[in-house]
Amino acid sequence: MTLLERFWEGLTGVQQSPSAAAIWWTALAAIAVVVFRPAWRIARHLVTIVHEGGHAIGAVLTGRRLRGIRLHSDSSGVTLSHGRPRGFGMFLTLIAGYLAPGLFGLLAAVLLWQQHALAVLWVALLLLCLMLVQIRNFHGLYSMLVAGLAVFAVSWWGSEQVQSLVAYGFTWFLLLAGPRSVIDLQRARRSGQGRGSDADQLAGLTRVPAVVWVGVLFLLDLAALLVGSWLIWPGSPG
Repeated sequence: MTLLERFWEGLTGVQQSPSAAAIWWTALAAIAVVVFRPAWRIARHLVTIVHEGGHAIGAVLTGRRLRGIRLHSDSSGVTLSHGRPRGFGMFLTLIAGYLAPGLFGLLAAVLLWQQHALAVLWVALLLLCLMLVQIRNFHGLYSMLVAGLAVFAVSWWGSEQVQSLVAYGFTWFLLLAGPRSVIDLQRARRSGQGRGSDADQLAGLTRVPAVVWVGVLFLLDLAALLVGSWLIWPGSPG
């Protein structure tokens, strides 16, 4: 079977959902990663990849030209794009970053709801490959290769049960990481370290206070968490 055929089978194939107990354990593991600071400090690097991927997709969808993505060792990142400094394109590019974990998590939850666990992993791998060509620094390249190889290894060699468990854990993590990232944003802003953030840039673009945008981002990510959780909650109708 060729790689393309394997990829298509992964996107369209149906995998049996794990037991309710296993789903609970993946949720608890994701909560632990998001809540405990040492684990979150490491996991934020993955969130940064998703965050910058959201900026990149927002830019491409609105016709802006990507100039590159940088991921830094302190878990920060930057996505550069060329286009009008104001208008809808810039707005969507800015707002997409903090919404990306929740939206990608919701997309993954929909796939799991339809028992396409392997599709979650293949879609993640495809997005990582598309981002890889835009990376412009060594740490970013290293981070993308580690993430991509890990997802590929599970997708290619993992058993169906392992693939499903990883897909569920990854989905829970994204859904939870959305609101947590916005909370961290506001904490940084209150300490004076977050000036120039996406929320502040949105405020400059729209003349709506940055704290309002923080609230909007949090509520939207919270909504994605609630809907996504309902979809993959053990016993939810499929």
